[in-house]
Amino acid sequence: MASKTYNVGIIGYGFSAKIFHIPFVAQIPELKLHAIVQRTPKPEDDAEKDHPGVKGYRTTDELLQDSAVDVVIVTTAPDSHFALCKSALEAGKHVICEKPFTPTYKEAADLVTIANKQNKLLAVYQNRRWDADFVTLSKLIKNGSLGRISEFETHFDRHRPEEPAADVSKWKNKVIPGGSAVFDLGTHLLDQAVHLLGLPKRVTGFIGSAREVNQSGFEDSFTVLLHYANGTLVTAKATVVSPEEEQLRFWVRGDKGSFKKFHIDIQEDQLKAGIMPEDHGYGREPQERYGTLTTIKDGKPVREVVPTVEPPTYTEYYRKFTRALGGEGQLPASGEEAAQVIRLIELARESSETGRTVDV
Repeated sequence: MASKTYNVGIIGYGFSAKIFHIPFVAQIPELKLHAIVQRTPKPEDDAEKDHPGVKGYRTTDELLQDSAVDVVIVTTAPDSHFALCKSALEAGKHVICEKPFTPTYKEAADLVTIANKQNKLLAVYQNRRWDADFVTLSKLIKNGSLGRISEFETHFDRHRPEEPAADVSKWKNKVIPGGSAVFDLGTHLLDQAVHLLGLPKRVTGFIGSAREVNQSGFEDSFTVLLHYANGTLVTAKATVVSPEEEQLRFWVRGDKGSFKKFHIDIQEDQLKAGIMPEDHGYGREPQERYGTLTTIKDGKPVREVVPTVEPPTYTEYYRKFTRALGGEGQLPASGEEAAQVIRLIELARESSETGRTVDV
């Protein structure tokens, strides 16, 4: 019997839709790109021209009234996520929401409740669970190479000390609900840590700006500490003042070994350069970017290069989501899981504002 085909409708036709969703939807035989909502097409930026045969809508209401649409992907700015996801769920659609999920934990929890009531799937696009470096680190932790984890450092550091020019078309440098670095980059770092280690007992947060000039008040940097009952300490950090040739990505230390990795996963840069998931070499790191594992042998530290695993790539997110549509397996990143990450961000902000560590 042939597999069921699910029609996909995408709300928004910006960077996220073009780079992180449409190329991977195209990799899944059971998914068909059916419609795209683009409010104001331009001659050089027109979804209908880029994807012949796909329906073009100007409003979300038009998309939600299309009975052929099974799955809605929300790729707009985070302050619109709650309303759009709610409308899509109540229209009887399954939903994938770009991260950050929602600006508040209450909104996230409300969407989870609505999804359960409607008996629809609600997932959040935490694609970096399939970064090659994170998959490599996960393998080392799970096979015991590092032993009991004492410290887990995870970074998205950059050197961009000058305040960026205002761009009304981009939300990532604007002060909006669900904006700031801790929502943008922090959701990835915290999701990875919680996915691997579970929820912590306490949170300490430092959220603000590392730039000398910051007229907008945009929170461009953060450090969030997750304190675990077994003594593990997670440091999730992003800053825009880091003049390094190679930026640290992971430094994870256990009682048996230490793993250190520089550079961010290459999939995003490849996609920006036009290298697609089906292309040879996609997602594979060059040897000069491999991480290192240090273990103690005969009382002395011994360092070895650890090849980055060949990742399942971000396509795996959509493979898992499609299997869940068919009733097989769990969602790749559920609304419930994403809601907990938003909760941790709220606690980190409370900690930063009050100057104290808070309980989860």
